[in-house]
Amino acid sequence: MSTTWKNWSKSVTARPRSVVRPWTLPALEHTVEAAIDDGRRIKAIGSGHSFTDIAVADDVQLDLSKYSGIVALDLARQQVTLRSGTKLWQIPELLADTGLALQNLGDITQQSIAGAIATSTHGTGLAFGGLASQVVGVELLTGTGETLTVSTSRNPELLDALRVTLGAYGIITTVTLQLVPEYDLHTVEGRQPLSSIFQNWHDLNTSNDHFEFFWFGHDDHVLAKTSQRIPVQNQSDAARIPLTSRLAEEVVTNVGLSAVCQLGRWQPSWVPWLNRVATRAWGSADRRAHWSHAFNSSRRVRFNEMEYALAFDDIPEIVKELRSLFRRGQLSSTFPLEVRAAAPDTAWLGSNYGRRTGYIAVHQL
Repeated sequence: MSTTWKNWSKSVTARPRSVVRPWTLPALEHTVEAAIDDGRRIKAIGSGHSFTDIAVADDVQLDLSKYSGIVALDLARQQVTLRSGTKLWQIPELLADTGLALQNLGDITQQSIAGAIATSTHGTGLAFGGLASQVVGVELLTGTGETLTVSTSRNPELLDALRVTLGAYGIITTVTLQLVPEYDLHTVEGRQPLSSIFQNWHDLNTSNDHFEFFWFGHDDHVLAKTSQRIPVQNQSDAARIPLTSRLAEEVVTNVGLSAVCQLGRWQPSWVPWLNRVATRAWGSADRRAHWSHAFNSSRRVRFNEMEYALAFDDIPEIVKELRSLFRRGQLSSTFPLEVRAAAPDTAWLGSNYGRRTGYIAVHQL
């Protein structure tokens, strides 16, 4: 009897003939070997945070959610090896008391580490690549059931092929990440004119460790967010974002956004006005938080997303063209566009391969 699986946004459905949830490497290897012997097709899934059908498994679905945790921690090299099903939100907990951190993160931490690197998941910061740029080792099971180990010292010529795979080369079993000393982030948020972003795009990205902005297309202001990496504060209350800030974020980015989206769907002609109201609801913030809590945001409104990876220098002109389309009524969205940047990388399938990259993410319910 088949089961039904849906991705996070509920836009993709799969009905695999069977689902296997291994806890150990021998169980995982046995599952792959059995599928090969029986001539069946097997596909691993992560957390379902992709918006395409890339994770659809019609035959054997390999659910790695139970296959998580640390395999090895090398404090001298500042490296950690994780089982492939480990969720991003679990990594800070696993690294607690080590004094080490991930170099960068995106704003959603529900993905598995294997799924996140396979799909070129990234955060923002022109000096930093995506999660895949932190990968220094990968172990996977190939389509013939063999184990392939790739690292900076073993089969290094394959490392850039396996840091972003889209699931093409086999089932990832472990990922080794290069860590950095832990840090805090000093984050400042506030409304800015869109015109100032055009004028200062390069400076905003080079003078801040992390920069991004959110823009409701029918308004001429954005929510700009800058962050600087600073030494860890000793006080324990610096580890978490203040409760008042988290409550404000919950109200604006989840409760308020959900209401705006529902109203916009019910009455599309209201969308420009709703954009302006939503923009004015954004407040300002100035906070310090430990890296383990500073990057991620609560995302309770389910959406579908298309993100465009573009040449960094072209972003201002592209956003200007988008603004023209919004003004002419050729585009409309109740969701804010999210604009970020990342450093070049060498992963062959990476969205930021070989160039400084600007990202424009478009969301819809």
